[in-house]
Amino acid sequence: MMFYDFMLNISVEQSYHNLVEAFQDQAPSKRTVERWYLDFRRERTSLHDEARSGRPSIAVTPETIAAAETLIREDSRINYEQFAETLKIEKAAINIILHDYLGVRRLLARWISHNLSEVQLEARVEWCKFMLKKFMGGESKRVYDIPTCDETWIYQYDPDTKRQSSIWVFPGEDPPIKARLARSVGKKMVAAFFCKTGPVAIIPLGDRRTVNADWYINNCLPKAFEAWSSLRPKTGIRGLLLHHDNASAHTAAKTLDFLAENSVQLVSHPPYSPDLASCDFSYSNNQGKEPWNKV
Repeated sequence: MMFYDFMLNISVEQSYHNLVEAFQDQAPSKRTVERWYLDFRRERTSLHDEARSGRPSIAVTPETIAAAETLIREDSRINYEQFAETLKIEKAAINIILHDYLGVRRLLARWISHNLSEVQLEARVEWCKFMLKKFMGGESKRVYDIPTCDETWIYQYDPDTKRQSSIWVFPGEDPPIKARLARSVGKKMVAAFFCKTGPVAIIPLGDRRTVNADWYINNCLPKAFEAWSSLRPKTGIRGLLLHHDNASAHTAAKTLDFLAENSVQLVSHPPYSPDLASCDFSYSNNQGKEPWNKV
């Protein structure tokens, strides 16, 4: 069937989809389809297994297959190195066992997101369209006048990134989900500001554990504006367009008054959408992948 699809110039994706529709849980993995397509491009026409030399053919036995399945059942996050060390076989044999015999796939955990109403979802879309139009799809020079900011925890150790949480899933099993959990006790909160050209300022909260409007306008924003002015000594904060999410410290009346007194304009932001602030999907989601000793 794969060879037939290949001869008809059907893509790997579509061929794999056809196989899943036809054989469901018994369908070969996508990796297997990709490997066969690669062989076909190398002008292989025989559909029978070729003779192999070396350890993989010896290592792939009912015993090692059963042992590999047991290891996955006990720890679905087990990696190739751990397989090789435990079973004493090469990675090539492990790959054959996992994909050709067990049919498992390595899947990332799916974040459980906040459920938004249709009105809230529509507001997000309309805001994105408005921003694209206002700033000409990012081509407007005004995008260089937008510092974005957010507060985030910097952890001494982040034990489990999303990629690290991927697990082996047997045919017919549901993909994993992952709740957001507290990560570690060693942590510092910082307010991070950056713009299109790079970082502007990273301001630690010191011994504070929460952000409020008083700290934001008396400590955080003055330092951020000073850093911005050092980057643009000729204009300072004139023409600055500040973008942050709708956290209470950001939307408090005293915060809005402080920004107005300094002639700083705010970029609008849709409700219940902290992920649309640049820091949330750029800085905050990528920090913490390495150990941090101190801030």
